[in-house]
Amino acid sequence: MRPSNRSTISLCLLATVLLAGGAHAATTPLQLFIDLTPVGGTLRPLPGVYAGPVVIDKPMTLDGGGEVTIDGGGAGTVLTIGADSAVVRGLRLTGSGVSHDKVDAGVLITGRGSLVEGNTLDKVLFGIHLSQADGNTLRANSITSREGPATLRGDGIRVWYSRGNLIEDNALTSVRDMIFTNSPDNRIVGNRIVDGRIGMELIFSPRNEIAGNHLVGNEHGIVGIYSDSLFIRDNRIEHQSKLSGSALAVKGSAQTRIEGNQVLDCAVGLTANSPTHPDEILYVRGNEFAYNDVALYFYGEKGGHVVRGNRFVGNFQQVLVTGPTSALANDWSGNYWQDYGGFDRDGDGYGDTPYTVYLFSDRLWMDRGQARFFRGSPVLELIDFVERLAPFSDPVMILEDPRPRMR
Repeated sequence: MRPSNRSTISLCLLATVLLAGGAHAATTPLQLFIDLTPVGGTLRPLPGVYAGPVVIDKPMTLDGGGEVTIDGGGAGTVLTIGADSAVVRGLRLTGSGVSHDKVDAGVLITGRGSLVEGNTLDKVLFGIHLSQADGNTLRANSITSREGPATLRGDGIRVWYSRGNLIEDNALTSVRDMIFTNSPDNRIVGNRIVDGRIGMELIFSPRNEIAGNHLVGNEHGIVGIYSDSLFIRDNRIEHQSKLSGSALAVKGSAQTRIEGNQVLDCAVGLTANSPTHPDEILYVRGNEFAYNDVALYFYGEKGGHVVRGNRFVGNFQQVLVTGPTSALANDWSGNYWQDYGGFDRDGDGYGDTPYTVYLFSDRLWMDRGQARFFRGSPVLELIDFVERLAPFSDPVMILEDPRPRMR
């Protein structure tokens, strides 16, 4: 009687293990062990280095215990999870291919309800790629892309047409972006992203919650484009110095809430366009913008955003606008402005007179971008002083907060 395919795989695996032995585990394909693991079973390989690529096509658990490496050998994706309800933890995944077109990654997930946690991914182009994959959890993974300029790296986490995923407590270092495309209703919580291009970018991806993340030293922070009802809260974004980048940037995204964030030492704190429809407003509440070149930057001809209860400290410029427009049409109230010069004679905690911002020499920043190099210099300070003392024309008011908070 001829052996079945399953028996043949078992015999081949047995022969490979007996010939290779533990000392030569680097030459052993891990796929053989995957194939022999029963549905719903757990595979705990012996410590060592195994050859990829690997495909998981059934519900099972692959647990490396922090002592197992899968090396893709520089071709394709290292580990693919095509089944639902798989668990992958405690692995080092390295050596993916280098094709952006094929999205060579450390992990590709196309199934539902899987858990990928506690893994280390290095020398991979893309980190973890979710492709039409719903309800998965990515937790406590460490991801580093291949070396090179940020634009030539892969995305640390790439989410494409996927919803209902939890992306939690991951560490992304020197990757390109974390990007969501046509991917609603995900939760991105407690991640740390360092030295990337765009910390998080959401395109046509509404109702995502972005909470408690820490972004340091990226070119751009959190960017929402045509993604309604985003909830961006309690994040810390700092040390982002590229002049063209914003810690937070929102375009065409209705009913987005930006609450309780700390934005520190960035070129621009928040960039937002004016709403094209009455419901396309932002709610900017309870945030701290400190020691940025520009705290808030608005462009467009209309206002309507709600900006209340925020704290503005040590910014070189509090608010800037484009062209002949102003930010007066926004709803300003109850913000703390460090440079407010009024008094609180009735002791209610709010200034007796409105806080106002006028454009003087600040217009140089808008018309001549090179002037930003001289921010804080005696030259611009002198120009600003002269224009305030004896303006050649009436300055333009761009902001008025009728109830500035004193403390």
